[in-house]
Amino acid sequence: MYIAAAVLSVLLALVALAAGAPKVLLKGDVSAGLQSHMGLSAGFVRFIGLAEVAAAVGLVVGTLLAAAGHRRRCRLRDHDGRGDRLPCQGR
Repeated sequence: MYIAAAVLSVLLALVALAAGAPKVLLKGDVSAGLQSHMGLSAGFVRFIGLAEVAAAVGLVVGTLLAAAGHRRRCRLRDHDGRGDRLPCQGR
């Protein structure tokens, strides 16, 4: 189950990054359309882009932290002081 969540998180992060990067750089039709058609300022369009890039970074960091926490739980279960290995789910 973790693998499916990790794959979907990375895919969503790529989509958010692809949507946010042109807005941060103020390049492409989307940022021009937001400025001319919607009447948004360049600073606000950049802010929206930065929020999308931050969402992408948060998804990837959260996935990596969850993986590190899972490895730590397994390590603690494996070394319980009795010498026997306890099963670790998801390994």
